[in-house]
Amino acid sequence: MTILEKYWDQLHLDQIGVTLISKTVALINLFILFLILKRVAEFFFNKMVVKSLALTTQSDARKKTIARLLHNCLNYTLYFFLIYSILNIIGVPISSLLAGAGIAGLAIGLGAQGFLSDVVNGFFILLENQYEVGDSVVIGSVTGTITSLGLRTTQVRDFDGTLHFIPNRSITVVSNQSRGDMRARVDLPIYAHTDLEKVTEVIKAVNKTELPKYPQVVETPNILGPVYTSGGQLVFRIDLFVDSGQQNSMYSTFYGLYQTALIDAGVELPTPILTTSKTSSTSKKS
Repeated sequence: MTILEKYWDQLHLDQIGVTLISKTVALINLFILFLILKRVAEFFFNKMVVKSLALTTQSDARKKTIARLLHNCLNYTLYFFLIYSILNIIGVPISSLLAGAGIAGLAIGLGAQGFLSDVVNGFFILLENQYEVGDSVVIGSVTGTITSLGLRTTQVRDFDGTLHFIPNRSITVVSNQSRGDMRARVDLPIYAHTDLEKVTEVIKAVNKTELPKYPQVVETPNILGPVYTSGGQLVFRIDLFVDSGQQNSMYSTFYGLYQTALIDAGVELPTPILTTSKTSSTSKKS
């Protein structure tokens, strides 16, 4: 009992209580100050950075991309100083931690290697303007719309609603479907004995009457004529060049228009094998 009493007397509960209260008050003041500084920083960010970007001649998507990236950098900086201050108030020996970092430097370096690769690749993606928020892209096996470009990851919303988080370091090949006009290839199945001249006349008539109704078609359709597909189907091929993002809807629309017009003209059509090919208009010029 004597030993316990001596130990209890050495605890200095009054001093411990004062220390706990002072540190608690300091932490509360720190969080209040952090919230104030965060709001002030975001206010000036919106007033200065966002408005400055609005005055530039860059596209809206690129302005949004740069704004989100700079906002992420601001948040990372603020939270870094918050964590540093918390450790300092609690009494964690930060200098000792920094000194000890030299011992664990190799392990930390290996662990941070991927993060640094993400950051560097993210800056190059932004610098080279490979894609912007809102662009339709194909990255590896992921196809969708860019929703966010961060320091570490790129977020892509798939067409079924799935949100993909892709580390920037794993992005090696990007197929951007929002740069330039796109091709919608319409293949109409025909028989070997089909009157090709009649089919051509019907297609031209449809183009003449319907194209003015669809400004999404940016060029006169290229009538390629009869070709065999990889599946051995004989088709009559027409290439439509349309605005980016309109290839699917224009394909469906003109396939129906061509098919209806051919049937009305008495052209017999076999059971179709539907195929769609979409590439950038730059491939047409090359």
